[in-house]
Amino acid sequence: MAPKLRDSVEELRAAGNLSFRNGQFAEAATLYSRALRMLQAQGSSDPEKESVLYSNRAACHLKDGNCIDCIKDCTSALALVPFGMKPLLRRASAYEALEKYTLAYMDYLTVLQIDDSVTSALEGSSRMTRALMDSFGPDWRQKLPSIPLVPVSAQKRWECLPSENCKETAKSKSKETTATKSRVPSAGDVERARVLKEEGNELVKKGNHKQAIEKYNESLWFSNLESATYSNRALCHLVLKQYKEAVKDCTEALRLDGKNVKAFYRRAQAYKALKDYKSSFADINSLLQIEPRNGPAQKLRQEVNRSLN
Repeated sequence: MAPKLRDSVEELRAAGNLSFRNGQFAEAATLYSRALRMLQAQGSSDPEKESVLYSNRAACHLKDGNCIDCIKDCTSALALVPFGMKPLLRRASAYEALEKYTLAYMDYLTVLQIDDSVTSALEGSSRMTRALMDSFGPDWRQKLPSIPLVPVSAQKRWECLPSENCKETAKSKSKETTATKSRVPSAGDVERARVLKEEGNELVKKGNHKQAIEKYNESLWFSNLESATYSNRALCHLVLKQYKEAVKDCTEALRLDGKNVKAFYRRAQAYKALKDYKSSFADINSLLQIEPRNGPAQKLRQEVNRSLN
C-alpha cells in the first residue's frame, strides 16, 4: 500500500511527532521541514505555530547530535515567540554540548526567570556555574554579558489563576514591594537579583547613579534579602542628595546585616547632611567598634564632633 499523502501542516506536524516518539529523529525532522515550508508558502501569519515547528525540529537535531542546527532552529523559534521555554532549554543543552558554557548559562537562567521550578534548568545552571568557575576562576561572573530580563507577563509564576481577576495584576509599586517581602525568593530569583545588582554596580562605576538605582530596584524586586544591594542604593541616594532615602536604605541594610560597615558609614553621612549629628555620631561609633582603624570613619567622627560642640 502506498504511504498516505499528508496535505496539511497539522497532519505533517502530527506525523513528525509520531516519528519522534518512535525514535525516528531524521524522519521527524524531514516532516517538520515539510510542514514549515507549507506554512511559509501559505503566507499564514501564525508565529506560534511556526515557532513550535522550529523548536520540534531543533529537538530532532539535538537527539542526532547536530548541535549547530539545533541552535539555529531554537534561535528562529525564539525570534518568533520570545521566551519559549522549550527552545531555550534545547538551545542551552546544545550550547552545553559544544562547551559554550556562558551562552548555556544565560539560557538556563532565562528559563528560571520564566519558571523557577524547572529542574533541568536548575541543574543546568549549577553545572554551568561549576564549569565557568573552573574556566575563569572566582571572578567568572564579571565576564558574563547582561542576561535578558524576562517581562512579568512571560513569567509562569505570575499567571492568573482561574478564580482571579487578571485585571488586578497591575499593582502599584508599593504593593509589589509588599508582595516581594512576603515571598521567599527562589534560586532563580536570587541569581537574577545578583546579576542586576552587579549591573547596578557597573553603572555606579560609570557615574550613572540614577540608572543604577533602577537596577537596584529591579534586583530588590527579585530578592530583598541582600544587605549590600540596599547599601549600594544608599550610596546613589547620597550622591543625588536624597538623604532621607539613603537613611531608609541603610537602615534596611543593617536590619539584614548588623555589621554592614558601609551602611553605618553612609547612614552617618546622610544623618550629617540632615544635621542629625547625634544619630550620625552614634553610627560612626558603631562602625568603629567593628573596624577601629577605619580612617574615613575617624575623619567623619571628627567633623561631626565639631558640629556637636
